[in-house]
Amino acid sequence: MAKCTSVAAITLTHPNAAGIDIGSASHFVAVPPDRDDEPVREFTSFTDDLHALADWLGACGIDMVAMESTGVYWIPLYELLERRGFTVYLVNARHVKNVSGRKSDVMDCQWLQQLMSYGLLSGAFRPADDICAIRAMVRTRDMLLQYQGQHIQHMQKALTQMNLQLGNVISDIAGASGMAILRAILAGERNPQVLAGLCDRRIRASRDDVVKSLVGNWREEHLFALRVAIELYDAYHVQMQACDIHLSSMLTALERNQDTPEPGRRRSASRNAPKFDVRTALFRLSGVDLTTINGTDVNTALKVLVEIGPDMTRFKSAKHFASWLGLCPGTKISGGKILDGKSKRTANRAARALRLAATALRSSQSALGAYYRRVCARMDRAKAITATAHKLARIIYALLTRGQAFVDQGEAYYEERYRQRVLRSLTAKATALGFALAPSPAVETQAI
Repeated sequence: MAKCTSVAAITLTHPNAAGIDIGSASHFVAVPPDRDDEPVREFTSFTDDLHALADWLGACGIDMVAMESTGVYWIPLYELLERRGFTVYLVNARHVKNVSGRKSDVMDCQWLQQLMSYGLLSGAFRPADDICAIRAMVRTRDMLLQYQGQHIQHMQKALTQMNLQLGNVISDIAGASGMAILRAILAGERNPQVLAGLCDRRIRASRDDVVKSLVGNWREEHLFALRVAIELYDAYHVQMQACDIHLSSMLTALERNQDTPEPGRRRSASRNAPKFDVRTALFRLSGVDLTTINGTDVNTALKVLVEIGPDMTRFKSAKHFASWLGLCPGTKISGGKILDGKSKRTANRAARALRLAATALRSSQSALGAYYRRVCARMDRAKAITATAHKLARIIYALLTRGQAFVDQGEAYYEERYRQRVLRSLTAKATALGFALAPSPAVETQAI
């Protein structure tokens, strides 16, 4: 008779846990039934009431709180409870499956309290408070940059309505030449020869084409729309400069050392990058230079570091880190059969930055560039980008945890390793079938 193994019963691991159902106007809080005559209470979202909520939790002997990540309504309460010394678990609402009949707000908070008491919930990753402050500043800067880009489109629309085909001869109308011409138009200049003379000599289009593109109709309503777009563009530029000043001071306050990174590859500065030495600031924050990784520039390094912080102890391994980013294959398996291997959909900003970095490796003569092209040859481009971003994430994890510098082995090194892997695989297959591989004389001669 087969021996029956006992299944461990679920035990109470966090007896002092509370559950909070977050709302926009009020929060429902549940504590263990033996802590208060009224174990479920409602608190409005005013600051005084949030302090009263924290006081009540302290009076009930609560030391751990679980709350749902609902919009941004959880942030004030999360920060307040964290300052008051509570251990706060921010849980994904999609991971907390309500059983049948638990539909009201009161039942939701009680269900959270129960799950937390038995240790069935895991908290979402949130970096340290000082990193969160820098992250908020970078996200604000990205928002300003997005709004500024919308007004570039408004400029293009106004030019098209006046039949000024400047965008067909200049690749970027928001560049130095394009903005010089647009500001001259707003100043009253209409002569296409004079306007074309404002172009930089590096513009590839001929002067005659530029002159032709600046002949159009100067209707007053379109000129007004152009003026509004440029003024709003300049206003966002001023706000971005102020944001860069704050960001620089915040990064300086978190510097761990005064070292400087080794001189790296010379790259053209991005127009959208912050106007200070971001590379040195990030190196002094994290101790490693992420811009030495192929495909990763200062913008990518900044977005990744402010989203995760330099401390990687919250992630057990590189696999856990890649899973949090949403860059690893799916694990939808039933009966030993893989039903779906798609990566989970996520709005992770760090993963988005790594995907953009992976796209930049298309023509890179590096080991990572060779890997990206090799993967592209056997799967579609979107999957290849995700796979390369996954490799970049593992490299970043290794650099931040070990404090080592990134060394590129080169495209030839990767291709040789790939050749050796293929050769070992073919040799094993031939041996299993009773054959032996032998090099072709023509190949040997060519190799010599």
